[in-house]
Amino acid sequence: MHAWESIQKAVDYIEDNVGDEIPLDKLAEVANLSYFYFHRLFTRLVKKPVQEYIKLRRLARSVEILKNKENRIMDVALNYGFSSHGVFTRAFKDAYGFSPAEYRDNPVLLHNFNKPDLLLGYVMIDEGVPLISDGMVLEMNRRALDEPLHFIGVSDYVRLDWYRPDGKVTGVDDPGMTWGRFHKVKHNIQGIPGGRELGIGYGGDAPEGHFSYFAGKEAAAEIELDGFHTMKLNIGAYVVCGFEAETFDDLVTNAIYKAGGFANSWMKKHNIICHHSMPELYFPDKTDMAYMELWYPINENP
Repeated sequence: MHAWESIQKAVDYIEDNVGDEIPLDKLAEVANLSYFYFHRLFTRLVKKPVQEYIKLRRLARSVEILKNKENRIMDVALNYGFSSHGVFTRAFKDAYGFSPAEYRDNPVLLHNFNKPDLLLGYVMIDEGVPLISDGMVLEMNRRALDEPLHFIGVSDYVRLDWYRPDGKVTGVDDPGMTWGRFHKVKHNIQGIPGGRELGIGYGGDAPEGHFSYFAGKEAAAEIELDGFHTMKLNIGAYVVCGFEAETFDDLVTNAIYKAGGFANSWMKKHNIICHHSMPELYFPDKTDMAYMELWYPINENP
C-alpha cells in the first residue's frame, strides 16, 4: 500500500467520525502506521498537523448548521467535538475572522479547509479519459478557440491574503460574494440564451494586496452596458479540465480546488506551460448535473 493510501484511510475515518472524540493512536491504527510515521506523513500529505486538520474539518461541517437559528450555538459546538461554547467561538473566530454569533447574523460565503482526495496527487490519466474519484468525475482535453467568447457582468476586488484557489485556507469567500452580486443583477443583461457563465481573476486596476475578479454571462458580441464590466476569452489553444460533482455546492466549494490542483499536475507532467489565468466556465442550463470547466490558455511562447 502506498503512503497516501494509508493517510487517505485516516482522512476518511475523520470525516465519518468528525463529531466524536478521535484519538490519534486510533488514526495511526486505521492507517496501519506507527504513531511517529502517521503524524509525520499526515502533516506532509495533508499540509496540516492532524489535530489542526480535525479542528478545521469540524468548523467546516458546522458552518451550514449554524445558519439555522433554531440550532443553539452550544449544541452545534458539542455536536462537532468542541468542549464548550467558548472553545468553539475562539476556533471559529481564528479561522474566519468573526464569531459564530456574528456569522449567524450575517451568513456570508466562506472558504473552508476541504477534505483532500490524495489520489489526485498520485494518479495520472490520458487526455480524454475520465477519472472518477471521491464523488467527482474529471477529464482533461485540449481545445482550440477559433472565435473569442464574450461575457458581460460585474467585477470586484479580492484580497490576496484571504484567497488562495487550493481549498487550504479559511475566511470569507470573496469571489463567491462577487457571484452573489452578479446573480442579483444578471436579469438586466441580455445574454445568449442557454449561454455559459464565466468567473476569472485578473490584475485590472486592483490596489496593492488585491486582484480583480469578474463574474458574468455569455454575450453574442462585445457590448457595453452602464454599470457592468466586459471580459473575453481570446482565440487560441487551451487545456480544458471539465469536471462534475454530486451537487453544485460540492462543485464550487470542493471539487473546483481538487480539479485545479490535478490540472496543474497534469499540465506539468505533459510539459504544457499555461498562462496564470484560470477562466471558470459554468453551464447554468445543465440542470441534470453539476458541471463546470477550467480553461487554461496555453502559452505558445514560454
